Amino acid sequence: MASNYDNAAWFYDRLSRIIYGKALITAQTAFLYLIPANSNILIAGGGTGWLIEAISKLHPSGLNITYVELSEKMMALSKKRNTGANTVIYINAPIEEASLQAGFDVIITPFLLDSLSPATFDKVFNTLDSLLKTTGIWLNTDFQLTGKWWQPILLKCMYIFFRMIGCVENVELPLIKQRFNRNGYQPQKEQTFFGEFIAATIYKK
Repeated sequence: MASNYDNAAWFYDRLSRIIYGKALITAQTAFLYLIPANSNILIAGGGTGWLIEAISKLHPSGLNITYVELSEKMMALSKKRNTGANTVIYINAPIEEASLQAGFDVIITPFLLDSLSPATFDKVFNTLDSLLKTTGIWLNTDFQLTGKWWQPILLKCMYIFFRMIGCVENVELPLIKQRFNRNGYQPQKEQTFFGEFIAATIYKK
């Protein structure tokens, strides 16, 4: 079972703002300025789709965006977003089952990897890795634990809540940075937010 946020679609953005203020949005938009013009972009697990609007404000045209989201309700909200003159393909499916062609210049995973069980994490990471060009960039935003006492408590509360309403399948944070490193990715830039609990990182192969 993959993570499915159908049950949280109607309140997800509001809840995130109550808990984190603007930190989640700021983290996800921190490196959008590095997206090259006329890129072929894959967004995996994009939620309500506000990120498409943010990207389209920087690049009102010329982009080919493939937007993959498992939740039907999140996808419905995403299709209402302003995408400018960019070409957007919407795929309502798990990313590992989307049957995409390799060759993306940019892959964006906004709080996707941290919601996956170990088995699904491997499938998803391998799928995304195979889709990115060797010269491409991968923009990942996720939670992380940096040793502060309150981080594991807040993380556990989030997992318990979203698991109770059927949105996530895991109970602990995957070893995300270690996996990028093991697959030969090098972090190019990183910014942290909300007391280092949130990390936005750009990786290159």
